[in-house]
Amino acid sequence: MSSWELSRSYDFEGREIRYGRAGEGPPMVLVHGTPWSSFTLRPLIRRLSKEYLIYYYDLLGYGQSSMANGDVSLGVQNRVLDSLLDHWGLDDPIVVGHDFGGATALRTHLLNDRSFKKIILIDPVAVSPWGSPFFRHVKKHESAFAGVPDYIHEAVVRAYVQTAAFKPLESATLEGIVSPWTSEQGKPAFYRQIAQADSKYTDEIQPLYPTITTPTMILWGREDSWIPLERGQELHALIPGSVLRVIDDAGHLVIEEKPDELVKEILDFCSAEC
Repeated sequence: MSSWELSRSYDFEGREIRYGRAGEGPPMVLVHGTPWSSFTLRPLIRRLSKEYLIYYYDLLGYGQSSMANGDVSLGVQNRVLDSLLDHWGLDDPIVVGHDFGGATALRTHLLNDRSFKKIILIDPVAVSPWGSPFFRHVKKHESAFAGVPDYIHEAVVRAYVQTAAFKPLESATLEGIVSPWTSEQGKPAFYRQIAQADSKYTDEIQPLYPTITTPTMILWGREDSWIPLERGQELHALIPGSVLRVIDDAGHLVIEEKPDELVKEILDFCSAEC
């Protein structure tokens, strides 16, 4: 089990959100995706916190945040982020979102009218269609999956997570990703968040992408087998003035595979005048 620990707590409508802060400087908010937690952000936090005050948290239903039965869809995650920004007193931070975190950042900007100084999207869930065959199968049979023996469940999660990376993950990294989903609450929570994944949450904001005027950079792992690079190119075409950077020899989990390259791109983009 990883020693990763979020020391701070926030109550969102009676459900606990765990979060952390690191560093000093201009504010930057990092938002993870699925089936991850803030654990996968640690390489970015470690490097970016040398120049920025980093805020990070576990999405509702993920990691150390509440995994109780309830809404954990993209439809609630932007409300969580909007509420956290109020709690943190942030008006115009830089936001970095990976996977569902990218969708959450975009929904918060477009639906909650939150201003961001810059938007950085890493292999985001943003353009339909999305959702793997595994996603679609779990949506149909959530209760059956939640009832499998624990050892089968853990094997399923491990195998699924590994497919997000272009190359095999280190054992400690894989353990840190999988661990939250193997607890008593984590097991049903894993299938719940997949069952509640729905492209309607990106479909409702996709027509609004051309209205984005905030400087936006899109980062993509060239070997992403979960969301192909073509989706990133489509998103790039939809957001006026956006920048697309492709990271070689990395898959969907590029934040674990090529953090140094990501950090360089992020720092260069954030320091550039737009």
